Amino acid sequence: MEIENRVTDIEERNKRVELDKSWETSWTRRICIMILTYITVIIYSYLIRNFDYILFSSLVPVIGFILSTLSLKVVRKKWEKWQ
Repeated sequence: MEIENRVTDIEERNKRVELDKSWETSWTRRICIMILTYITVIIYSYLIRNFDYILFSSLVPVIGFILSTLSLKVVRKKWEKWQ
């Protein structure tokens, strides 16, 4: 009986881990972070009174974020081979 409980616990844990991994790599998460980053940079730009091309210049950190999420997959694969 105890073995069955342990197996059930392990299976439930695996489901949670798989769901967490799916969330970490999902486009929904990336888009939410991009939107929040964009809004934060716009607010920051207003606070420091940087009004020159505010909407355009606020895209720079967002583009940086999305490029980093795309390129990190390549880095991770190389790292996994090295391990």
